[in-house]
Amino acid sequence: MTALSTATPPIPRRTVLCLGLAQLVAWGVSYYLIGVFGDRIAAELGWNRPIVYGGFSAALVAMGMASPAVGRATERRGGRPVMIAGTILTALGCVGLSLSRHPVHYYAAWLCLGLAMRMTLYDAAFAALARLGGPQARRPISQITLLGGLASTTFWPIGHALADQFGWRGALLAYAGFAIAAIPLLLAIPGGRYREPAGSAEGAAGSSARLRSRRHRLLAGALYALIVTVTAFLNTGMAAHMIGVLAGLGLGATLAVWISTLRGIGQSFARLCEVLFGGRLHPLSLAVLATALLPLCFVSGLFSGATALAGIAFAFLYGAGNGLVTIVRGTLPLVLFDYRAYGGLVGWLLAPSFLLSALAPLAYAVLIERLGEAAALHASIVLAGIALAAALVLRLMFGPARRP
Repeated sequence: MTALSTATPPIPRRTVLCLGLAQLVAWGVSYYLIGVFGDRIAAELGWNRPIVYGGFSAALVAMGMASPAVGRATERRGGRPVMIAGTILTALGCVGLSLSRHPVHYYAAWLCLGLAMRMTLYDAAFAALARLGGPQARRPISQITLLGGLASTTFWPIGHALADQFGWRGALLAYAGFAIAAIPLLLAIPGGRYREPAGSAEGAAGSSARLRSRRHRLLAGALYALIVTVTAFLNTGMAAHMIGVLAGLGLGATLAVWISTLRGIGQSFARLCEVLFGGRLHPLSLAVLATALLPLCFVSGLFSGATALAGIAFAFLYGAGNGLVTIVRGTLPLVLFDYRAYGGLVGWLLAPSFLLSALAPLAYAVLIERLGEAAALHASIVLAGIALAAALVLRLMFGPARRP
């Protein structure tokens, strides 16, 4: 494999831009589709919410089961072939959903989408960037999330408008077309691999920064897995139910859709701040800041029924916190572990987050159905507090001044 030259930036700007645009489409037409079409599917097919949102849960189980294998494949073959294959599967999954009239067909389409999402969304893109840029991948990881963070802001209104015009089945066929149109963007991913210059200061610094003790590596890995698992659970639940929660608390359906789009704006605003100013902030400190925003947003959400401003604060702050958590998810392994094993190691550490977050759409649906939207927000506050506690422990134990 030819080494990438370190005399120029290891990851071309064109690659970062194209990958960011591809993430915008990939998230919009797969992960976020249940949030805008779920209730329409339930109404037309006569299924209850747990059955409909259970399809998304099945997709997340598929993501978790496939995560180690996809991580290894990205590490060995590079991001381009893996992500292009995943994009084709995304289109097939959307077509399958559009044709579904029986739960078996519906769930089969979601399993296809689950494998596709693991091959196309951030975790695959982060592994591709780590393979290309090594320890220099932090900034490109942050940059591609700027556009990806606008997926819900872009595709929730688009999906809503398409479904009004053509029905949810026609809208999903359009989503398949969007997925195929994104394939040329993925051709911009180079096929090389980062090579550390022999005897470079960067290489020495990177080696000294890694956790040497097996016990410390296991503890750091467990805390990292806990943070990403809890925040992924919250993200999956909110992706599926944020619009419904806001509407159920007293906002109209249309207003709930538009307020929910502020989630994407909050994500991209926070990520832009990280790109511009985050170089001075250690990823472990960023993890604390990101998780601290989550309990605040859910507290704001409890007052959404009284004032739309509280709903706006909820959506925006959640987007900001989740946007930073996404960067943390991609950059923490670069400072805690050996970047050369990024794809395979992170693939294993992420598997619990997919498997457990698969319960989120169903769990939130049942909780909302039985106890109401406010109960879902109270549960979210508790989970967000757990993520914050884990980030604080990780920062205290493994911060720059205390690294074992």
